[in-house]
Amino acid sequence: MPSSPDYKRDYAQEKRTSDARGEKAKRAARNRARLKAIKAGMIKPGEKKDIDHKRALSKGGSNSVENLRPVAPGTNRSFKRNSDGSMA
Repeated sequence: MPSSPDYKRDYAQEKRTSDARGEKAKRAARNRARLKAIKAGMIKPGEKKDIDHKRALSKGGSNSVENLRPVAPGTNRSFKRNSDGSMA
């Protein structure tokens, strides 16, 4: 849904929210995982694949090469769904 014509983003508030959620650390962990996958030859630089953690970092997984796998962006970024289409 597009924003109204007079809408102004509050970048300072967005940064505070991002910092409070710890998103910078999560992004850094994803970037380290991608570099490891490139060095291991799993993907090439610039390839349009996501690096998925077989066991999620939030569930105690690691950034070891054994825990990484290249997947299509739609596979990695989609939410699990119930049979009726609602989010699980």
